[in-house]
Amino acid sequence: MHFRVGKLLFLFVPFLLVSMGHVQARNVEQSAAPTGAASQAKDSGYVGSETCKGCHEDIYKVTERTPHHKMGFQPGAAGKGVNCEACHGPGKAHVEGGGDKSKIIVFENLSMAEANKRCLSCHTYGNEHANFTRSAHASNDIGCISCHSPHHAKTEKALLVEKQPQLCYQCHTEVKAEFSRPYRHRVNQGLVQCTDCHNEHGGFLPKQLRTSVAQDQVCFKCHAEKKGPFVYEHLPVETEGCTSCHTPHGSTNPRLLRVSQVNLLCLQCHTLAMSNVPSQPPIGPAHNQAQKYQACTMCHAFIHGSNFSEVFFKP
Repeated sequence: MHFRVGKLLFLFVPFLLVSMGHVQARNVEQSAAPTGAASQAKDSGYVGSETCKGCHEDIYKVTERTPHHKMGFQPGAAGKGVNCEACHGPGKAHVEGGGDKSKIIVFENLSMAEANKRCLSCHTYGNEHANFTRSAHASNDIGCISCHSPHHAKTEKALLVEKQPQLCYQCHTEVKAEFSRPYRHRVNQGLVQCTDCHNEHGGFLPKQLRTSVAQDQVCFKCHAEKKGPFVYEHLPVETEGCTSCHTPHGSTNPRLLRVSQVNLLCLQCHTLAMSNVPSQPPIGPAHNQAQKYQACTMCHAFIHGSNFSEVFFKP
């Protein structure tokens, strides 16, 4: 029995010593890694955010509360895990020059395209920013720092220089007027935001709408009951979309309609002259146009599409 135990110990002890040696070697490597990284950062001109904090403490404290602070914990990021210098470049020459601004990247001195390029070096994930360079904003020299501020943001989310919709209204004044009409989406009340429908960073659809299939998909996010598919489709809904009848931002007419009377809206297509529009007689003016019959939807209630009637009657 004692001989067997001794034999087991004889076999186990060398294995234990080898394992301890590997653990110690790994610990030495891990403890040496930060020093190597720090040395590499120093050799490449990076001084670290703590050095920046010495002069820019107010900005540092603000940045510390934003997502940009996390760059200091990403060794693979530009600047090898530094924070401020990931955006502003190596700060060694700037520090040694007594704060010489010409020896560090200052975004105010960059062209809009150059500033955008630095932001997009990190913000290239998914479809959100992928099309910014071809967006309407970029084409009109509106860049990242026109709307966002890492240091002086007024919103915690997206670091905007101004809250929505006031930020968008600074340029889109005609839209601001539309949202002041009697019937409108409640953007000014904060229930809907511009970016719920539009991708401000660009896209392939008109008006930079936030879909990848068809523009009406934006409307269907809220108005799901209008989406279908239906057995009997209403042709304008399928071809021109919601905006053939509705103004999306605001209108002086109920239901955001483009004209004041429902029958006048319908008669834009349903007339004898519009022979290419599928419709069964009697059509258009053949109906009684007295005041009480002017709302076509009194009879054609399911005007967005129906599973029961090809003329959109109630089942």
